[in-house]
Amino acid sequence: MTNRTCAFAITLVLALAAAPAVRAQEGQDKAIEKQLFPPELVMQQQQRIGLRPEQREAITEAIQQTQHRLVDLQWRMQAEAQKLLELLERPAVDEAAVLAQVDRALAVEREVKRAQMTLLIRIKNTLTPEQQATLRTLR
Repeated sequence: MTNRTCAFAITLVLALAAAPAVRAQEGQDKAIEKQLFPPELVMQQQQRIGLRPEQREAITEAIQQTQHRLVDLQWRMQAEAQKLLELLERPAVDEAAVLAQVDRALAVEREVKRAQMTLLIRIKNTLTPEQQATLRTLR
């Protein structure tokens, strides 16, 4: 079994489980996205917004911390996905075991989203209100 197959299986299971919630959440997610600034946008527009060296350093440090955390979480997510796939490959699936494993996989996914949100908050808090306003118009 390849990593690709494993990743696909967990994605499919999680997507099916979350489909109704995803539709309900889309509008709210877009509103949240408008309030935050991805690192790529800040990097691309650093001259236009007048990013100061100390701001660049703070954002770079936040990105590095997040990347380090996400590597660990990626390993954990892969392991949880593999366990889920092994449970699903059995001829008779133990529903309780699969659902418990889904909960573990979702817990890791939650940590990933929390780490990403932490980064976006730190970036926003590093920027001045004027820089934020400029980024909103440049988007």
